Amino acid sequence: MPHALDIRIDRSAASTLTEQIRLGVLAAIRSGALAPGARLPSWQALAAQLGVARGTVKSAYERLADEQVIVSSQPGGTRVADHPTATRSAPANDAEVPELYQHLFAGPAMFQMGVPASDSFPVSLFARLRAHAARQEVMSPAVYPDPRGELAFRREIAAHLALARGVECRPSQIFVTAGFAGALEITLRVLGLAGGAAWMENPGFFHSRRALKLAQLDPVPIPVDDDGMDVDYGIERFPHAALALVTPGQQAPLGGTLSLGRRVALIAWAAQNGAWIIEDDYLGELQLRRRAAPALASLDQSGRVIHIGSFSKTISPALRLGFIVAPPDLVDKFTEAVLCLGSAPGPAVQHATARFMSEGHYMRHLRRMKRIYSARGDALQKALERKGYDVRIGGLAALLRLPDGVPDAAVAKEARSLGLAPEPLSGWFAPGSVPTSGLLLGIATADEARLSVACERLHDLISKRRQE
Repeated sequence: MPHALDIRIDRSAASTLTEQIRLGVLAAIRSGALAPGARLPSWQALAAQLGVARGTVKSAYERLADEQVIVSSQPGGTRVADHPTATRSAPANDAEVPELYQHLFAGPAMFQMGVPASDSFPVSLFARLRAHAARQEVMSPAVYPDPRGELAFRREIAAHLALARGVECRPSQIFVTAGFAGALEITLRVLGLAGGAAWMENPGFFHSRRALKLAQLDPVPIPVDDDGMDVDYGIERFPHAALALVTPGQQAPLGGTLSLGRRVALIAWAAQNGAWIIEDDYLGELQLRRRAAPALASLDQSGRVIHIGSFSKTISPALRLGFIVAPPDLVDKFTEAVLCLGSAPGPAVQHATARFMSEGHYMRHLRRMKRIYSARGDALQKALERKGYDVRIGGLAALLRLPDGVPDAAVAKEARSLGLAPEPLSGWFAPGSVPTSGLLLGIATADEARLSVACERLHDLISKRRQE
């Protein structure tokens, strides 16, 4: 006896009648209304029930048969295929992300970290360069792009690194990646250090710490101070670590620069122990208080430093443009890795950025942003100090120390509902360590026109928590 089907037809819907019938049968099967082996109505009978052409139902049944959802035989009629049943969990809400990563989706918001100022970028100029590059891309022969990155772009990066970061390298050593995360993922795959220990700054970038764990490395916390990572501590406690991941230019999040003595000691340790150093040069030469120190890789004579940079903080994270500078002895391994696994962004955005650099716009943009960010940092620091807070500028963030007993995570969460996006400092500390309570406030997004109101709201939140 065929089972009755409760299928509703909407002739005003965008989907075809055939598709509506197909989905209706699938829904009945997935809900359990039609069990494996259950007989369906003939397509003639169902067509009469629904008031549609018989060919419409027949097409739906044929598609379901092609998908191996139903089977048709003359003696037994059309039946549900005998697939094993499976319990399906409810689909996750696409908007839900773990608390650790919610800051990525907080903006645009006041005090948001990790993004440049969107109100000061030469939008029209860059849009014109991208449009031209996009036209060239679609007009060019359909060939696979170089997985290492476009040669013109790699040449510009090499020239910029020599001028601004003191790093002498060839374009063949540069590999364009999908942002910093893509660069770190490729680097960890190439090094293949699973099971080893990795020095990690404490506090330090929690995404990097998690990436080390996903690569089956054991992140060991190394304290930092005004001179950056305490290299002597690492050598004393974890001398046989396989890797050190460090932000020597401007320590993230506290902002200290790794001293020359510690740089020399770090490179010497790596050379003597066959260890590797990943230099996360996330801000490059974007130093607000003084001239930026040369990159750590500029001191490396033993080929142990892998330099990673990106354009996320200087142009936009939406470009997804990062890069690796591989030591000469690792170029072949990186080449093979990107040939098999790499996913450099499309050629158009690379060519547009290459022209932005070659025509001098990038350096002019950086000089202008330094002036703007310096002014915003000074204004933010003064506004908060007038309210009695201890504030320190580090990199492109201001660190606001919270009074004892005020939980930074709770303040940050409440601030998001007010259009503010500070980050809790405690989340940057390694598990098991004693975190310091504070808020990290992005300078780039601290619009001076709204600064007074934003600081007042933040002060009210902190005061309320202090009184509880």
